[in-house]
Amino acid sequence: MKKSLVFLAVLAASGATMAQSNVTLYGVVDAGFTHEDNGSISVNRMDSGILNGSRWGLKGTEDLGGGLNALFVLESGFGTDTGAQADAARMFNRQSYVGLSGGFGTVKLGRQMNSVYSNNGTFDPFANGLAGDTSRLINYQGSRTDNTITYAYAANGLRGEFQYGLGEVAGNSSANRMIGGNLGYKSGPIDVVLTTQDVRNATDTDSTKVTLLGGNYNFGVAKAFLTYDIEKGTGTTDLRNTVIGATVPMGAGTVIVSYINHQNKAVSNSDAHQFAVGYSYALSKRTALYTSYGRLTNDANSAVKVTTAGNTDSLFDVGVRHNF
Repeated sequence: MKKSLVFLAVLAASGATMAQSNVTLYGVVDAGFTHEDNGSISVNRMDSGILNGSRWGLKGTEDLGGGLNALFVLESGFGTDTGAQADAARMFNRQSYVGLSGGFGTVKLGRQMNSVYSNNGTFDPFANGLAGDTSRLINYQGSRTDNTITYAYAANGLRGEFQYGLGEVAGNSSANRMIGGNLGYKSGPIDVVLTTQDVRNATDTDSTKVTLLGGNYNFGVAKAFLTYDIEKGTGTTDLRNTVIGATVPMGAGTVIVSYINHQNKAVSNSDAHQFAVGYSYALSKRTALYTSYGRLTNDANSAVKVTTAGNTDSLFDVGVRHNF
């Protein structure tokens, strides 16, 4: 929802001036009750951002003529349960970038979502939310990367993106750097993406590479998801994740289900499995109620989301989300 007049009033009160031709204030306020039992500890708590991360942001564009546009995004996360900033060290921890777009595509500079994370709506039926969130097992490598240069282009259902994150380690341009990208296609009922990301460590002695192929097909009565993910690096890390899921619209509500098979190729008897089911109900275009349940089981040598290897993590939540 555009809040240009409100933002103009704020700027006027502070004596600032506005050059952008279009500025939007937007956000998400999300909170709910969570019960989690990891086999060793059981806890009841209020969580923020269960369905969608709580945030507020500003985004804007300026028409420079000739099909060229300037653009920016400043986005800050916060905890609805406490009111605190999600990251006390930085104001705009979620995104902070400026760029240009035109017939050549889009170039963005700054802190941005990485290629794997930005495509989670294509390969994850839970879209990185609720108890079935794929990031509980798939490594998104921080989800966002500082000092990133992104070039993206889309036409005729095809989309592509290349990213380079500067490590900014003095004397070593490879240390801490990120290289990533994706190639996707969306047309009619099908949406598929191949995405990869390689991140070097700060000492330039190792790297972690995540490669993911996933997508969904909309049958009308349901949307089916299938994804395969590979993670290698950081010593002996060699992981595989397979995601199978679906979303089923039911009037103003949506049922969500998924199963994730997590295989550890480097360590025997260290696999994990997650099953989850969720439901969201739209009270309006901006407000939704939701609930979900997930159960993550570990083999004897696996300790994903638990403190003791072999334990099971059970997660239940119910809450409300409002967009503005």
